[in-house]
Amino acid sequence: MNMAAFMSTRAQARKPAKSQAPSLVEALRDCAGCAAFVVSHNETITSCAPDAERLLQFEPGHAAKKRSFSFLPPALQQIIREAAATHRPVTNRSLTPLSAKNLTGTLQVSAVPVQSNTGKPQVVVVLNDFSVSRRLEQTLRRLDRLAGFGTLSASMAHEIKNALVSVKTFVDLLLEKNRDAELAEVVGRELRRINSIVGQMLKYTGPARPAFSSVRLHDVLDHSLRMVQPQIEGRLISLNRVFHATPDAIEGDDYQLEQAFVNLLLNAIEAMGTNGSLTVATELISAVSARAKAGSVSGAHVRVAIADTGIGITTENMPRLFEPFFTTKQQGTGLGLTIARRIVQEHRGDISVQSQLNKGTTFSILLPARRKDEG
Repeated sequence: MNMAAFMSTRAQARKPAKSQAPSLVEALRDCAGCAAFVVSHNETITSCAPDAERLLQFEPGHAAKKRSFSFLPPALQQIIREAAATHRPVTNRSLTPLSAKNLTGTLQVSAVPVQSNTGKPQVVVVLNDFSVSRRLEQTLRRLDRLAGFGTLSASMAHEIKNALVSVKTFVDLLLEKNRDAELAEVVGRELRRINSIVGQMLKYTGPARPAFSSVRLHDVLDHSLRMVQPQIEGRLISLNRVFHATPDAIEGDDYQLEQAFVNLLLNAIEAMGTNGSLTVATELISAVSARAKAGSVSGAHVRVAIADTGIGITTENMPRLFEPFFTTKQQGTGLGLTIARRIVQEHRGDISVQSQLNKGTTFSILLPARRKDEG
């Protein structure tokens, strides 16, 4: 087989029509998912690479056993016969979709006639699978969106922080004239939390690092529930607190944990509509039980469960649940669950979800419990 001639022909077929440099996506598309097989002069498959068997959805060794040209999709047979009849390469033919039952999707096909060692003509068929390149292209586009979001966030954070200085000054003056202890505590805490979040955005060059200290998880959950209390009451949702974790001390950043819990609570509330039931439960889990629940975690953990009786999550959407910008809500940003997971992971924890359509969803968060010897 004159493989040098084949490679030369294939190289010519791969050259761009214009002299401009190809994009990264085009380069990835050109090299991803390439597979080949050989058809002899009497229309039998003499050899077939494993990647080609996969693309054709043959069982391993199927092509070699059957050696039958008829097992190929008709559109592919036509390309091979054209190359054999004209003795010229047929390059970069796109087939979308192929009509055979055993092959679907978009392929780029090149068929090159060559001479075998016996002098008899053969056709080398090269298949390029575009499905891999499409996934790579989607990933690159998503990364581009994330980069744009980071730039926008930095500029917004800068402006918010400037405005926050004035807001805090006037609020402090108002609170001096109206000393409502509960109001002062809530407003002061929320202003500090906003300032902390904006500060993290300004310093963002990688994942934000939480400032760890001893935190009472029940206090954080209580404050988070107070932040969403108007939404709970407005939708006539019944709230069930089941706080059984004793002790509930962990090492963490209360501002960031509150941000994660508020995101999860709002997500649960929006999934229910009116007259639903929201349950927030905690329990202390031993080292053995924690390992069984989360795989790689070790030591005692506090488990937080946020359960709703909402519409649930479809099987199709479950793998993308924590993906940035993925949302099924008309006004959603697709960042709430992404941020919640990042915060939990930075606290050396684990987050998981279980859901049933029209029955509800439960988010489970495992966070390392504070050891007694840590004070």
